[in-house]
Amino acid sequence: MYTLFTDTDCDITPEIASKYGYKLISMPYTIHGKEVHPYVDFDVFDYKTFYDELRNIGKDSLPSTSALSPVEYMDYFEPEFAKGNDILYVHFSTEMSATFNSLRLAMEELHEKYPQRKITMINTKLISAGSYHLCLSIGEMYLKGATIEEIQKWAEVKIPKTALYFYADDLKFFGKSGRVSGLAALFGNLLGIRPVIFVDNDGKMKAKDKSRGRIHALRKLLKCVIGLQDDIKNQRGVIAHTEALEIAQEFGAMLKKEFGEDLKIIYEIVNPTAGCHCGPDSLGIAFHAKHR
Repeated sequence: MYTLFTDTDCDITPEIASKYGYKLISMPYTIHGKEVHPYVDFDVFDYKTFYDELRNIGKDSLPSTSALSPVEYMDYFEPEFAKGNDILYVHFSTEMSATFNSLRLAMEELHEKYPQRKITMINTKLISAGSYHLCLSIGEMYLKGATIEEIQKWAEVKIPKTALYFYADDLKFFGKSGRVSGLAALFGNLLGIRPVIFVDNDGKMKAKDKSRGRIHALRKLLKCVIGLQDDIKNQRGVIAHTEALEIAQEFGAMLKKEFGEDLKIIYEIVNPTAGCHCGPDSLGIAFHAKHR
């Protein structure tokens, strides 16, 4: 027996977690000096209020994110070990947070206490829509009775072929986080510039291109999809946005015009913890690709 875990940085909500059998780890953020744990401190993500707040926030009040403690990880995992269950944890990129140092410390302690139990971790090397894309497929496999080993083998093939490209609408959010390699060097402080960002094979975010205006950014994203897509008509595409549904649907229409009206597209909201870094009115696409 094994228990399936994921985290909120993968855009998984309690409803989706329940549908596929996931237990959900809440990744915190801090805004106006208050630390918030998604789906622990609130039941439903009021994304409109959250992203409206970010639209009006000053540079001196930008939100931040923080790592979980080893004790918090133990509180999630130990009950499953105590029941005699192993764990499969599908998580966002280890390159994007120091929280995985805490996870390592927690697992060392739990291994001493439960040496017969095992935790297997699948690093999606992605975040938000990219991780969501993979979590849905792994959840489907789990419901069909796939073993940990079968899911691992599938993930080894699919993770490098799951691409995530997105643009940030306001540079000030990523500017504070410092999580995008090459952002300052490529864009400086140019006003009106929306960087096109991707996640590489190591799970690091990198600036790829720049665009002026949203329609230009959407065209850049479309060009990325056209150039990299692999069998897109038979694969699921995930468009994630930070409270910008109309823009997301506009991009979905662009994709369908290119690939056909029967293209399978899911629209979803970026979780608040990741949203602290990319800011409101941003948009991304996760899709099956030849490579990232």
